[in-house]
Amino acid sequence: FMKRNEDFIMFDKVKEIIVDTLDCNADDVTMEASLTETLGADSLDAVELQLALEDSLGVSIPDDALTQMKTVGDIVSYLEANH
Repeated sequence: FMKRNEDFIMFDKVKEIIVDTLDCNADDVTMEASLTETLGADSLDAVELQLALEDSLGVSIPDDALTQMKTVGDIVSYLEANH
């Protein structure tokens, strides 16, 4: 139960950062949402998102890890594993 709650908190933080950074509709940001296809992020957006996440959450996201992240869920999983 505790784990699900943590997932939700991290998802909320990530969602807020994605909506701010990509200027997309909050309703489109789900765990399954594709950053490029659903949310329309390009490589510049990805870099901005990386910086915003690092800034807000105090984590470091290597570029090679970033390129592996295809969905919002991938970001949440990575941050939980490395936070």
